[in-house]
Amino acid sequence: MTRMLIIGPPGSGKGTQAARISERLGVVAISTGDIFRENVKNETPLGVEAKKYMDAGDFVPDSVTNSMVRARLAEEDVQDGFLLDGYPRTAAQVTELDDILRENDSTLDVVLQLTADDEELVRRLLGRARLDGRTDDNEVVIRHRLDLYHEQTEAVVSQYESRGIVTRVDGIGAIDEVTERVMSALKVTR
Repeated sequence: MTRMLIIGPPGSGKGTQAARISERLGVVAISTGDIFRENVKNETPLGVEAKKYMDAGDFVPDSVTNSMVRARLAEEDVQDGFLLDGYPRTAAQVTELDDILRENDSTLDVVLQLTADDEELVRRLLGRARLDGRTDDNEVVIRHRLDLYHEQTEAVVSQYESRGIVTRVDGIGAIDEVTERVMSALKVTR
């Protein structure tokens, strides 16, 4: 059984690697973005609440995010492990996740941090924006997102570092190369 988080800056390949890790380890990948979209689509009470913030371009408050993650981690398919992508993002969310796991008599096994040079990420994200025709992803916006990542994630990573469960992997390179580095770091031979 594996219970893990994947953390990394925008453009580091978290989503791609989360899908590959999930498949290799046989655990469900849980993206908070997917949880938000599912709740909004199904017009759940939490989805209706989250949509108000999302439509305004604001962050969904911790209370709503925590409730959605709590509900998702209570589902049957996570009993054999999970990979969380996009949560926790703040120190307060770390505390909430600890409470959720404690209630289920479990703990995290590993926090995988994909690392990458900011300048390389800016190049990568600008290229992706051009390919996808995303005019909202310009250099100023991308650098702001990277700054937010560094500000918010430092506290989260340091909390898990103090527990000795952080594994860092270079997220730059061909997708298959990064996957193999991840599997090697996680000591997975499958």
